[in-house]
Amino acid sequence: MYMRTVRDLALYCLGAGFAGVACARRLADEPRVRVTLIDRTGYHQFQPLLYQIATAELAPRDIRFELDDMFTRHANVEALTGDVISIEPHAPSVTLADGRTLPADVLVVGAGSQPNFFHTPGADQLALPLYSLDDAERVRGRLLELFRDAAAKPELIEDGALTFVVVGAGATGVETAGALAEIVHDVMPHVYPHLAIAGAKVILIDLGHTVLSAFSDESHAYAAEQLRRRGVELRLGVPVKEVTPDGVHLGDGTEIKTRLVVWGGGLMAAPIAARSGLPQGRGGRIDVRPDLTVPGFPRVYALGDVANIPGGDGTALPQLGSVAQQTGDWAAGNIIADVEGEDRQPFHYKDKGIMAMIGRKAAVAEIGPHRHELKGRLAFAAWLGVHAQLLANAGAEMRAFAAWLDDFYLRPAHRSAELLDPATIDQPRIRKG
Repeated sequence: MYMRTVRDLALYCLGAGFAGVACARRLADEPRVRVTLIDRTGYHQFQPLLYQIATAELAPRDIRFELDDMFTRHANVEALTGDVISIEPHAPSVTLADGRTLPADVLVVGAGSQPNFFHTPGADQLALPLYSLDDAERVRGRLLELFRDAAAKPELIEDGALTFVVVGAGATGVETAGALAEIVHDVMPHVYPHLAIAGAKVILIDLGHTVLSAFSDESHAYAAEQLRRRGVELRLGVPVKEVTPDGVHLGDGTEIKTRLVVWGGGLMAAPIAARSGLPQGRGGRIDVRPDLTVPGFPRVYALGDVANIPGGDGTALPQLGSVAQQTGDWAAGNIIADVEGEDRQPFHYKDKGIMAMIGRKAAVAEIGPHRHELKGRLAFAAWLGVHAQLLANAGAEMRAFAAWLDDFYLRPAHRSAELLDPATIDQPRIRKG
């Protein structure tokens, strides 16, 4: 503990992801703490649904929450749009790209992650990651552009215009591949009825020999079967050696012609971690103590994806939204404890399990610390429950969640042609079929 009975504590929270928002929400209306939530975008994005923006299931505004709106009724929380370029952890302060240096009593670093391309030649310039709302909109724009190009010049299909490659068979890659397959085979034939959609392909590539490697063998088999049913080709046990403007070169010597590569191959800490002067461990993430402060820096917390959060078995917890949310809430509790002169408490994670959406009404979930397995509709229900809680943390009203549920789950899978009509796709909200 570094202080007791503090009044008007100045706290700067870097990043408006699940961790930063949860921390600010817990401290909202706490009169002894002034919270400044800094994010370069000025909004919170609901990352678990980015793949649905990329595949035109949802409109960007469905998963974007303006920070000013989220905290407008909380006088002690200020949202600041800015790019943090450096941190001074010894006498805590942050420096912004506009030259301002802001001193703080406490720093909370929740800056998240960035894609890890593992030094694959061409990947960082040519593959499209799926980690931000901007990323998702770029994927969607490219997807629709390729269909328009192929409709105008069908011969482009032979050159890979409708071959879509997803790299990485973790949850992001599996969810993206499943959603791409459904839009390709269930939707686009209604938008372009005269186009030879049968020539379109979705290919999922991973160095590992299973999809969803963090799950059980039974879940591996179920997910692979569901992907294949949707027309996804699995290329497992082979690395991507290079990404070029017109294809992907694999470690087995083969080449796949493609004009769209979606990269879901892994994450590493956000760049600010390397510039922070704080101790880094696996994945470039900041190592933290059990109370979520950084060793040697009792006034600096690191949370969520930017940190190696210690689990009960001595290993770091995975980069999950529920981990980030809980660390944000817990750190705020320890900050309040400092203000009240009480002891900080070591973080205890309430394991909600792991889950992934494979496609419409198909999902896998392994719930709780004992990993009770669910598949299909029950897994989808569990997935909904966890995401509803995360949405509530973001301040989303339940009617917004209900609207999403109606759009995604209840709408017929074939959806009408107007859903992806090139003349309407860029409207603020996708219309229902």
